[in-house]
This record gives sequence, C-alpha cells and structure tokens, in this order.
Amino acid sequence: MNYLCFVYTIHVENIRTRSFHGCLPEEGVIGGDYKTDVWIELMDNYRITKDALEETVDYGVVTQVVINEMSIRSKLVETVCERITNNLFDSFSKIKSVKVRVCKICPPIEGDVENVSVEIKKER
Repeated sequence: MNYLCFVYTIHVENIRTRSFHGCLPEEGVIGGDYKTDVWIELMDNYRITKDALEETVDYGVVTQVVINEMSIRSKLVETVCERITNNLFDSFSKIKSVKVRVCKICPPIEGDVENVSVEIKKER
C-alpha cells in the first residue's frame, strides 16, 4: 500500500531533574524538582529503511540534552526551553519540529500551586 503522508513523532516524557532555576536567590541554592517532556516531529521526507538507531532520533541523547541544559542555572524556565530546542535541532538534522515543556513542581509562589510550566514549539 502506498501512503501519501507519514508523520513520525517521538515523545520522551517526564524527564525528572533537580535544577536551580528561578529569579529568587534561594532557588539557586536550594533548587527544585522539575519534569520535562519533549515531542519531536521528524522531517516530511523521513523514512525508515533499515532497523538501525542512526536512522532516528536517539531517546538517550534527547534525555541527555535535557539533563545537560537543566543543569545550567537560569532565571527563566523560558530560557531553558530555548536552549533545549536549539540543542536538539543542532544535534539531529532529521528534526522538523520540537516541542518542549518544562514543569516546575511546587514553585515558590503565593498560593497552593502544584506546578507551573512553560512550553515552546519551534519548527525548521
């Protein structure tokens, strides 16, 4: 059967880190718990031709990019999302778009807030 459209989406979900982001000085010392989700859509002309890891986006590399970028202190979670998406585009030419959501669990703000998150989507 000949299909007209293929859409490959890779989702790496709930990458947990202890990171030190935030505008408050104590956030740089105490840190907080974060979880990150990444959705990657591969290029329109992407096809699997053999059963080999180099043909796709390695989930382990995606996870390591997130861990590395989350370890760099930033005041804004938005900045971290930008770095993750840019790094993934630089790492894999097969990527058409990347969506990243970084969730800050129990943020130090007034009120009973379970989490706050920032989500960014970029396309080539």
